[in-house]
Amino acid sequence: MSLKTLLLPIISRRLFSRERLLHKRAKAEQKRVKAQAPHQLHYFHQVDDPYSALVAGVLPALLARYHIELIPHVVSAPPDAAAPERDKLVAYSRVDAEQLARHHGLSFRDPGRQPSATALAEATALLVGTLDPQRFAALAGPLMANLWQLKLDLRDGIAQPQAWVMASAAAIDAHVQYSDQLRASLGHYLGGMFFYAGEWYWGIDRLYHLEQRLQDLGLQKPGVSDLLFSPAPDLQADVALPSPPDIDFYFSFRSPYSAIVAPRIFALGRRTGAKVNLRFVLPMVMRGLPVPANKRQYISHDTAREAFVRGIPFGCLNDPVGRPTERGLALIPYAERIGQGEAYVLSFMRGVWAEGIDAGSDKGLRQIAERAGLNWADAQQALRDEAWRQTAERNREEMFGLGLWGVPSFRVGTQATWGQDRLWAVQDALLKTTINSVETLP
Repeated sequence: MSLKTLLLPIISRRLFSRERLLHKRAKAEQKRVKAQAPHQLHYFHQVDDPYSALVAGVLPALLARYHIELIPHVVSAPPDAAAPERDKLVAYSRVDAEQLARHHGLSFRDPGRQPSATALAEATALLVGTLDPQRFAALAGPLMANLWQLKLDLRDGIAQPQAWVMASAAAIDAHVQYSDQLRASLGHYLGGMFFYAGEWYWGIDRLYHLEQRLQDLGLQKPGVSDLLFSPAPDLQADVALPSPPDIDFYFSFRSPYSAIVAPRIFALGRRTGAKVNLRFVLPMVMRGLPVPANKRQYISHDTAREAFVRGIPFGCLNDPVGRPTERGLALIPYAERIGQGEAYVLSFMRGVWAEGIDAGSDKGLRQIAERAGLNWADAQQALRDEAWRQTAERNREEMFGLGLWGVPSFRVGTQATWGQDRLWAVQDALLKTTINSVETLP
């Protein structure tokens, strides 16, 4: 057992604890008060990003709800290392943004392609020329709506034409370069991001974390007690569905998001009677794809916040990259043969992400396996079978064929979606598919 394996659970338990997060927030507030500084909210807007378009549309509502000072930044797309499947990311973002907008009652339609380079350049010049916080908040949303509706005149129907200023090429280059550097120095890489007092919040999906923090500080304006976008609740009661479709669950043992959604997707299957098919894949880094340090760090901290909201244990981890993941995956076919696939996956996820178990050791993997109902002697035999590698590759190819590249991902019928924060979409697709099937019966 390596020193890293021994120390990581101890360090991570503290690093990702709720107590540490709240302590960091309190220290940030103490520092602000001492400096007599305003409550500053940095927003990083990526012009060709649909998620940024959604955020831009809700900026006026956000500023109307809280006593905060907005500082807008226009940034470029994430670097290649943070977006290894850029074409898939770009295409899926439009589809997902439309689904997200529909879910929250917002306005966004996937035009089927990205705006033209000319339109993007014009939108960038207009936004960089309109960085006054109040004007940016008022104008960015309508401008982005016109951009994504592929209108030729980006200022069509927008009031205050005198407010628009076209920034020069030199001003654009200077601003975007500064904004990109600031984003990187603060520890991020995406657009559509908020940064407040040491913490990042992505798009409207994580806006509720930011709002809860602002409300804890008492920054809400009179009459504000709710949230703009509350997290969707999981299905709490059994629903009798006639012949429910299967749920294909694409996951990685090294994905913290996979770890915290696993209990929820299995619970959804039990509630609806839908069979959950285990579609395991190798982690990106074990497929030769880079995962930058700032991306790993953000995902881990974000997972801890999301896990806390859902009441899922997380944070005492023992990184299963390499041998632990390979050994863990090798036992899935055996676990499925004896009807313990779900129990084993949950045991492994909990073990390496919440209990600090070293799955690379016989002692650790045995503990994980036996409490899930696996016989250790049979498990040792299963570890010698390399057939799981071909299965993992087939699952990866199948996932890519759906236009997806990351985990956790899900498929219900012909609908596929990505992300632990899209379980509501899986549930909607499951219920919709079943309803449609019933309606077509003679």
